[in-house]
Amino acid sequence: MAEIQFSKGISETTIPQIRLTRSRSGQSGTATFYFDSPTVLDQNRKEEITGLYLIDEEGELLTREVKGKFINGRAQAIEAILVLNSPQEWDRFIRFIERYSQENGLAFTQSESET
Repeated sequence: MAEIQFSKGISETTIPQIRLTRSRSGQSGTATFYFDSPTVLDQNRKEEITGLYLIDEEGELLTREVKGKFINGRAQAIEAILVLNSPQEWDRFIRFIERYSQENGLAFTQSESET
């Protein structure tokens, strides 16, 4: 089990785009999630967005850095940034994302870096 939630107990079914960055030293990194038209923004939903929760059998990763993207005054997307402050946090995130990817049929694509 690996799932993403914006409100505790309510799973998000929209699959995000995820960009990963890591410092050259490997000591820190970020995971940026972009959800286009997530179900949490449906007009019939009344749950409050309290953060981005990444939940699996190991526990929970959490960020409160969640921003709405608005078009014509209406929420259309959500962007969330998870800061990974140590190699251990990076490894924990990778274990989560591997489980989430397997359950949702996703694949990792590495971008070409400039040298």
